[in-house]
Amino acid sequence: MGRRAVFLTGAAAALTLGSVSFASAAGRGGQETRTVRGTLSPGAPDFVYVPVEVPDGVREIRVAYSYDRPSVPAGTAGNALDIGIFDERGTELGGAGFRGWSGGARTEFFLRADDATPGYLPGPVREGTWHIALGPYTVAPQGLSYEITVTLTYGEPGETVWPVYPPERAKGRGRAWYRGDCHLHSCHSDGRRTPAGIAALARAAGLDFLNSSEHNTHSAHAHWADAAGDDLLVLLGEEVTTRNGHVVALGTDPGTFVDWRYRARDNRFGRFARQVRDAGGLVVPAHPHATCIGCNWKFGFGEADAVEVWNGPWTPDDEVALADWDSMLVASVRGGRDSPDGWDGRNGRGWIPAMGNSDAHRDPDVVGHPQTVVLADELSRRAVLEGIRAGRSYVAESARVSVAFTASGGRGEHAGIGERLGVAPDTPVTVRLEAGGAPRCTVRLVTDQGVLHTSGPLPVSGSGVVEWRTTPAYAAYVRAELRHETAAGPLPGALAAFTNPIFLGRR
Repeated sequence: MGRRAVFLTGAAAALTLGSVSFASAAGRGGQETRTVRGTLSPGAPDFVYVPVEVPDGVREIRVAYSYDRPSVPAGTAGNALDIGIFDERGTELGGAGFRGWSGGARTEFFLRADDATPGYLPGPVREGTWHIALGPYTVAPQGLSYEITVTLTYGEPGETVWPVYPPERAKGRGRAWYRGDCHLHSCHSDGRRTPAGIAALARAAGLDFLNSSEHNTHSAHAHWADAAGDDLLVLLGEEVTTRNGHVVALGTDPGTFVDWRYRARDNRFGRFARQVRDAGGLVVPAHPHATCIGCNWKFGFGEADAVEVWNGPWTPDDEVALADWDSMLVASVRGGRDSPDGWDGRNGRGWIPAMGNSDAHRDPDVVGHPQTVVLADELSRRAVLEGIRAGRSYVAESARVSVAFTASGGRGEHAGIGERLGVAPDTPVTVRLEAGGAPRCTVRLVTDQGVLHTSGPLPVSGSGVVEWRTTPAYAAYVRAELRHETAAGPLPGALAAFTNPIFLGRR
């Protein structure tokens, strides 16, 4: 198979290979199969496209692939090859021709009008040049040899299925604190659970809402309607998984696909961040300090509406993300939206709220550990996203943990999480935290100067009240952390919960 063309797009280069052709379908029935082989060298482009000439009269296209996995020295990446497909509308950035992506989670897939493999979109198999998209995630020093088998089944197409999406409002409790997990994976990407199975676990975890966030595909959007209900709001989105970090498109319009085929130096992320917001969603960089290849966030935070500070079980990566976020809070109160570090925010308040999600894929991953608890006017897509964007939220390790966090002045002034207590710099301010479900945890109150108050351990009942007095001149903001006991050493214990800040003083 010879090369056809090479398209260089900054770091995210693409290579198009020679096409795979099939005979004309006129008067034909049954199936035709073609197998192609090739080898990619170390330093291969991020995406390699294999054109497939699809004739008229095709009912189904099926693709299977394999690749070698040679031994490599310790510390050297081996072979990993992702796969997806674009239809006759092409491979242009933006995804008009996108029909599915399974990354490295599957070795084969199919598409037809009435059905498709999870991760892929059902629909007609029309005549034209389709493209199998290969993503050489890592290539061993020996190179990566692959084999692709394409099978076309001829015949009358099935009846095209039309998607049904979950409702944008659930019954809820009026204005209240609602618990959600906005980073989850099902069998539509590299998870092992069905949407129904995730919904059952979400209900058992005490969640009120969740967000569909499959890697680089929106195929799951049409499979959540039966799982939602009056007690569970299902938001729709995607985990946009680039080579320079992952970002959760949170709560977008149904059927929204966000392209991922670019790197930071290609200067294209802003275009797709705007697409997310135009589709009614939020831009949330995920696990920004994760150490897996391609997971560390490198696009900056100028387009972020919130940032995922806590991802799954508490790890050193999360501790770094929390410290980094706190440093950005300091920069925001120093320089506001003109701060040079890029954390200018999109919430109209000059700072970026934090959130936490489970990133659960399969057993033993725990849905709802952690969870973001949002103050919203109702249990609806609009209200929940508004609460997250405004920072009216805290993060808890489970539904057992509850936090009430306020600041008040001497004349009845009052502010809650994500709000500002607009009083003079020398005004005495009382900060109060009420905790539940956090036995033996200590409470740390953190300001722009650092940790200024640490409580003794809460009682074994898990409930307690901590008060601290300050002034806006002394603390530009205050946020709370609930930490588990540590066995030994100087490091703080794992988080049980943390809040977004309360800002003190007039603007």
